[in-house]
Amino acid sequence: MSGLIDSLRRWIVYDADREFYAKFNPSLVETAELEFRPMRKSDLKAIVSIEDSAYEFPWEPSAFKDCLNVGYCCWVGEKLGKVVAYGIVTVGAGESHILNVCISPAMHGRGYGRRMMLKLMEVAKSHRAEMMILEVRPSNPIAIKLYQDLGFNEIGTRKAYYPAQKGREDAIVMATNL
Repeated sequence: MSGLIDSLRRWIVYDADREFYAKFNPSLVETAELEFRPMRKSDLKAIVSIEDSAYEFPWEPSAFKDCLNVGYCCWVGEKLGKVVAYGIVTVGAGESHILNVCISPAMHGRGYGRRMMLKLMEVAKSHRAEMMILEVRPSNPIAIKLYQDLGFNEIGTRKAYYPAQKGREDAIVMATNL
């Protein structure tokens, strides 16, 4: 039975009538795989929408355009052709730096954040990065736990790094060897 379900999942991912399946057989849509691909300019509207829904202080749309224009490693996670996650990492001189990782709030709790991070780590390794760093808000314990589970350790603090309701919030700097 699971072989048949796996075959159906693979078939639906590539089928042109995805909206039909979403409407008439939502259980297949729910179990469809998250697929990764490089970000395109045509993704920016969906990405900005996710960013705005996920963060109190979202990136400006121009920041995403700039990341694409300068050639940063920009990836999206799609579910049945719809962007539900994205990540941006820079790589140079043997180091990589996560700039942004975001999962649509409607898709939280499904392991997509972990999968996006693993994809970005794989991308960084393919560019010969030996270490990866990132910043995270101390007020985001779920992200901190994920990063720790992936081998990141706290290496410092950036004072007043993030905008906050009342002034600024520090950032925890974390790193791991790749």
